[in-house]
This record gives sequence, C-alpha cells and structure tokens, in this order.
Amino acid sequence: MDEVWRVVDTGLREAAQNIALDRALLEARCAEEIPTTLRFYRCAPCVLIASRASAAHEADLEHCSAAGIAVQRRITGGETMYCDGAHLAFALYLNRREAGTSDMQAVARRICHAIAAALDALGAPARYRPQHDIVVNSRRIGSGGGVFEDTALLYQGVLHLTLDSTALLRALRTPGVALGEQARAAADARVTDLSTVLGRATDPALVRDRVIAALESEFAVEFHEGDLSLSEQARYRHALEEIGMPGWVEHVQRPAAELIALTTQPPARGALGASVLYDSAPQRIKDLWFVRGGSVIPAAIVNLEAVLRDTAVARLERNVQSFFSAHADVRAVTAAEVISVLRRVLPQPLVIVSYPGEPRS
Repeated sequence: MDEVWRVVDTGLREAAQNIALDRALLEARCAEEIPTTLRFYRCAPCVLIASRASAAHEADLEHCSAAGIAVQRRITGGETMYCDGAHLAFALYLNRREAGTSDMQAVARRICHAIAAALDALGAPARYRPQHDIVVNSRRIGSGGGVFEDTALLYQGVLHLTLDSTALLRALRTPGVALGEQARAAADARVTDLSTVLGRATDPALVRDRVIAALESEFAVEFHEGDLSLSEQARYRHALEEIGMPGWVEHVQRPAAELIALTTQPPARGALGASVLYDSAPQRIKDLWFVRGGSVIPAAIVNLEAVLRDTAVARLERNVQSFFSAHADVRAVTAAEVISVLRRVLPQPLVIVSYPGEPRS
C-alpha cells in the first residue's frame, strides 16, 4: 500500500501570510508534528525574492509601492518570482529521507520533472530546465526554489496559469529595462503561461489534480485531503510576527546602483546583441537577454541565457564554450559570436579561468 501524504489548499493570501505558512509547516515537518504535506495556494500581487537576495536588486521598488505590489522574502532559494491571483503556487514539505538526496539540484530536478509531467498531461509539452525552471519550448512557464532545514525540506514553485508580461516587466528588474519598446516582445519570447500554450482558459482545479497525480506517481504515495493543525496555526501566528515586519525584507540590503543595465544593439540585421544586468560589486552577470536584429532568438540561445544567469564574469567564456560543446546541434550562432557580444557589452575584458591541469589563458 502506498504511503499516505497530506494535501491542503490555503487559498488566496497576502505574500507575508504565505511565507509565514511556509515557515510554520517546515518547522512542523522538521518536528515530526505533521505528515509530509503538499500545499496549494495563491498570492495577492507580489514579488517573491529568494532568501539571500536584495529587494533593491530584484524589484522596481518605487513602482511596486505605487502599484500596491508587495515585495517579500521567501525562505527558499531560487529565482525571483512575480506572482498574483492568476498563478497557482505549490509547496512540498517533506523529510530528507523521502527526497532521497541532500542535493538541492537533484531535488529540483525530481520535483520539476513531475510538475512538467503534470502540465504535459494537460497538453503543454513542458520540461525541466536547470536550475529551477519549468519551460515549454524554452519559455518559462513556472519556477521553483527550495531549502533544507535539519531533517526537513521545503520545495516550492509558481505556475503561470495566466501571465501579464507587462506587469512582470514593470515589477521586476530584468534585462528588458534597457530594450525600450522591444522589451515586451523579448519578455514574451522567454516567459509564457498555460492558457497561451493550450489556447484556452485553464481550470486551476484541473491543474491541481494533475500535479497531485504526478507527485503521487513520482514518490509512490497517496495524497489525502487535510486541514492545518492547531500546532501549525500557532507556529504560523508566531512566524507572521517576524515576517510581517519590514526588517524581514530588509535583512539583506545592497545599493540598487550596484546593479547596472548594459546593452549593445546588433550592429547589423541578423547579428547578435545583448542586454545585461551586471552586478558590479562581485563582477557577475545577474541576468541577460540576447537580441538579434530583424529576427527572433533561437530557443537554444534562450537556454544559454539560463546557463549564464548569475555567472561570474571571469567564468563567462568557459561557460559559453562548455554550453556549445554540449550542444553541438546549435547552428544559428557560434560561441565566438556570443563571446564577442559579451566583450562589447561588459565594462571589462573577459578572462578564462584556469583550473588544475589546464593551461592558463
């Protein structure tokens, strides 16, 4: 007989309340007060930054304040997520032994593969893309992040059932900030939603059922509906006292000016250009979008962008070369073209890092 896990749906809540619930259920799972639990929820409009991120680097704080979009800090890692009531969020609170690994990338791969299978069952050909993306034809349709705490693990994510890419662009700091009128088209080439992929409105209850079935199959368990316990509710109220205070979001602060938007337009039709968010303090690429004069960017190059996200400048050439070595079928652009564009857009020359046994360049 399959092991029985619990599923709960906590509905639409403010971002701080959902994060406090994450804290409460993770603590309760760690203390063995509750069974492994899958939680579904929705958020009022918000930007959810990762546990170690700086809000000033992730969101347009002035716009978010004016538009009533909350900016909150998750307890998990991963990419920044824009979320509103049209998105479906999930969170799985389990024991390390049930995950079968203490490697977060292995956890992400396993859970995101299952979520992708759920979307595929609905007719959306989704797949997992490292490190925490769920994509359809290289366009992100959802993303996740996780955290270990003692014997417990939380992995959570957001699925775009319907996405307003203009709202996303205005709320987040993205490479689109340097692209002007091209920003919306560039965003739409990189993110999508389930309704667009399927060509019809999506029933959240049906998505929920498919996710449950996929996770039951992946972990060989059976989910039973349940409610929050008194112990979870008490832990939630205690967590909300801290998470609802400004200091929670401001725990990591870095000057907004350290994150610089840089762009180089394609020099000719068909040539490659790039728009980059450059973190000047540690000299790294935070995010980047390639652009191409007069034509669309191939899906493989969008996948390269994901590989180069959060990469130290000193490692860029090596990572580009590694990508093209692993993807010999990429014909639309060469590693040399990509490196040339990055050399033009960045404020200092790239350096190839030497490793033991390799010649220094």
